[in-house]
Amino acid sequence: TLEVMLGSRFVTTFNDRGVQYNVVLQARDEDRLTPRDLTNIYVRSETQDQLVPLSNLVTLREMAGAKELNRFDRMRSVTISASLGPDYSLGEALDYLDGLAKERLPGEARISYAGQSREFRDSSASLLMTFMLALLIIYLVLGAQFESFVHPFIILLSVPLAVTGALGTLLLTGITLNIYSQIGMIMLIGLVSKNGILIVEFSNQLREQGASVREAVQKASEARLRPILMTAIATVFGAVPIALATGAGAESRTSIGWVIIGGVSFSTLLSLFLVPALYLLLARLTKPSSYVADRLRDLEEEHSIVGGRARSAPVIEIPAP
Repeated sequence: TLEVMLGSRFVTTFNDRGVQYNVVLQARDEDRLTPRDLTNIYVRSETQDQLVPLSNLVTLREMAGAKELNRFDRMRSVTISASLGPDYSLGEALDYLDGLAKERLPGEARISYAGQSREFRDSSASLLMTFMLALLIIYLVLGAQFESFVHPFIILLSVPLAVTGALGTLLLTGITLNIYSQIGMIMLIGLVSKNGILIVEFSNQLREQGASVREAVQKASEARLRPILMTAIATVFGAVPIALATGAGAESRTSIGWVIIGGVSFSTLLSLFLVPALYLLLARLTKPSSYVADRLRDLEEEHSIVGGRARSAPVIEIPAP
């Protein structure tokens, strides 16, 4: 009854000379101007088949309420909009809202994000899986290249340094941890791994030539210092225009640029000390790639010498009786 009298109930359509009109049931404007007009509404009783005033069935009370009731997944919902403060990232704000919802809302209540917040939550889970998958693939590729499970571990330990530098740079520049900065961190896996590859590969070559582990890593660090610094400086300066970009869509390029600058710089400075130290500590557990071939060659020479002695042994002839 209230919907028909006050809410403009749509019932059917009407066609007139090719134009379709909606048929809406609604009380006259003068009959629904004040709250007192609600007492003049009558409803039919199912038991007595008579019209009963609505005031006999309900109590009217004025109070504040929502203009309309929204629903999401067949549940009543309320949409709340907010803006980030200058000192908070999007991830921190969402974590705060999650904690506040668990503290204040009843147990059956649910929350769902929209817009950039929803994209951030959806992309965070997928990008984390992508990050771990990229680490695993690079580890397996390096393991096949170096024929060892220790050397790839030494090389990839520069990745946490790069992520730390990237997060610190985002904190200093005031950029939030968004989908673009996370993509930049995935890029860092390939950008910073080359420093460890240069040192480990050259150290392995020196060990194959007979150098000890300490001597090999010292010479490799000295020989590869200039190429590592040159490539790192070129990468950082190449990312500066991206970090300082302006105009439409500059937010995405700025996030990726600062992640590359901070991650490559911090990782390069520390990996020059960390990679040689880890190689000196862990490479003692491995053998040079030519170790197996040299061992087989030694065994072959040893067996050939033994066989030669057997062929040169004197032969004793026993005469027939």
